Amino acid sequence: MNITILEAIAKLISLLLVGFTSLFSDSVIKNEQVETLNINNNKSHNTINEIIPYETETVYNSKIPSTITKVVIEGEVGLKTINENNEVVVVREPVTEVVEKGTGAAGSYVGRITGYGPDCPGCSVTGTVACHTKNRGTHSLINDGIYYEDEEYGSIRILSAASAFPCGTIIEVDNGNGEPFYGVVLDRGGSMNSAWKNGTVWIDLAYASSADAKVGGITGTNIKFDVQRWGF
Repeated sequence: MNITILEAIAKLISLLLVGFTSLFSDSVIKNEQVETLNINNNKSHNTINEIIPYETETVYNSKIPSTITKVVIEGEVGLKTINENNEVVVVREPVTEVVEKGTGAAGSYVGRITGYGPDCPGCSVTGTVACHTKNRGTHSLINDGIYYEDEEYGSIRILSAASAFPCGTIIEVDNGNGEPFYGVVLDRGGSMNSAWKNGTVWIDLAYASSADAKVGGITGTNIKFDVQRWGF
């Protein structure tokens, strides 16, 4: 047989072998890729999240009027889940809501308000108010100012009221003009006690001086007084 023909046949066989090998190898690689990609798809994992409701605790306080209920600590729901090992795991603990409910006497009144300064007739020359502070200290309108720093209500105005309002009583004052404000009873006045005995609620609002009380003071006879706390 002609050598040229033999060489041609040999090349053809080589090409066929290479093509067959490539086709077979490509098929194997594709199959391996498919198997690899399907490994995670063949697994099943269900993540279940469940809310844990919070509890509510009610605290009764005789210093708060029975008309008042307030949230002291906001409640927060918790959360639990089932992990990949089918174990229940608490992701966030619930926070118990604390509600404070008053059991004290109701304290809503309509009465009169005026202003006074530490230099008023009969007032202490040092401006010292009649009541002790919560820590049994003294407070001077001249040296310490007309505001008192209450641990619950912050910086609030000082009020003079009848002895029916214990020292440290917090009152919301609303004269119908502007925003209502909080005041704390830290002072006394004979006129307020006399008015109370006659069925009238009279509150005096402290100012830096009697002149300030006359010029820019709040006055009126149709003022709403709402007790928020009875005494310290």
